[in-house]
Amino acid sequence: MMRFVLKTLPIVALALVAAGCSSITNLTPSKLPRNANGLYQIEAAWQTREQSVVPGSVTPQVMIGSELYPMRPVPTVEGRFEAFVPVPAGQNLLRYQFKFDFQNYRMNVRRSNSYLSPGYRLEVSDKF
Repeated sequence: MMRFVLKTLPIVALALVAAGCSSITNLTPSKLPRNANGLYQIEAAWQTREQSVVPGSVTPQVMIGSELYPMRPVPTVEGRFEAFVPVPAGQNLLRYQFKFDFQNYRMNVRRSNSYLSPGYRLEVSDKF
């Protein structure tokens, strides 16, 4: 049993270190005033220290239920992305997540990977 623990400990430690190398930060306020066009800006930052991520392969999206809205890079700010998503006039609460798809190398093989953020809420109010 001890031999098994000693053999698997480095693998578990490496997995924990690799899992902590990237982060998604929600930059969207939790409350916004209702606007006339019904589109609301959702923003996020993605940071990674993973050396294996293929440059230019990051594809960020806002996920609302099963709908995906592509995000675009914010000009002049590296690692920041935005999207405009609809909130219908009668709806006051929007639940969303961020999904970042990317390519990286594992054992010299290029693979698809993704990170999914926790869930967030945006409250849209007529009274602000």
